[in-house]
Amino acid sequence: MIFSIATWNVNSLRVRLPHVQAWLGTSKPDVLALQEIKVTEADFPYDEIKAAGYQAVVSGQRTYNGVALLTRQPARDVLTDIPGLEDTQRRVLAATIGDVRVINLYVPNGESVNSEKYQYKLNWLKHLHAWLKDEIKQHPKLVVLGDFNIAPHNIDVYNPKAWEGQVLFSPPEREAFQGLLRLGLFDVFRVVHSDLQAFSWWDYRMNAYKRKMGLRIDHILATEPLVKNCERCIIDENPRALERPSDHAPVAARFI
Repeated sequence: MIFSIATWNVNSLRVRLPHVQAWLGTSKPDVLALQEIKVTEADFPYDEIKAAGYQAVVSGQRTYNGVALLTRQPARDVLTDIPGLEDTQRRVLAATIGDVRVINLYVPNGESVNSEKYQYKLNWLKHLHAWLKDEIKQHPKLVVLGDFNIAPHNIDVYNPKAWEGQVLFSPPEREAFQGLLRLGLFDVFRVVHSDLQAFSWWDYRMNAYKRKMGLRIDHILATEPLVKNCERCIIDENPRALERPSDHAPVAARFI
């Protein structure tokens, strides 16, 4: 089996569609998970994605959020909500592609540790943990990927002291991330690159990308049957250097 998969928070598919089309043409993943598409299903560019050689499964939302899976093979057993969690925000899209269960996530940002949105994030992660516990039992080959809005370790932050206790890097968020790993998931990038500092998100402000002021908050997690055959996992910064880029870069993994 050769299976390649990638995740990319595009921060508006309307704006970034040419970037996505170009990246699909050069990278050719079997599956691309998109977050923050910010369009409804009715406005999704199905024809353009089909022309690139992909089918699309979409859980969209106008202006905010929205997730999609672009796949070469048909997607089946599609799920658009975390069971037991009532949430109008479109942040989850699960489907089975071939013999791999894929779960695309756009985890809430949390805004600040003193905000209601932070409590919403922690509650969302609690429900995610319970759901993934069941999914792992049912699907030996499972990939959970997307924008987690969590930097797991000091090495994943350009300035850990400055970010200490802040949203995206607070202890409760990091513990929630570790809890997912304890279920039997592996952080694929860290399996391949144990001590490489690399980032997947850079703020638009303060010239952060050129100043290398980033965080690694976009992740690919996978179960052991996949991880033991992982050939490659990269963060592709090239799209972040384009004009009018997303503030995130794609993360891609290849399993053999």
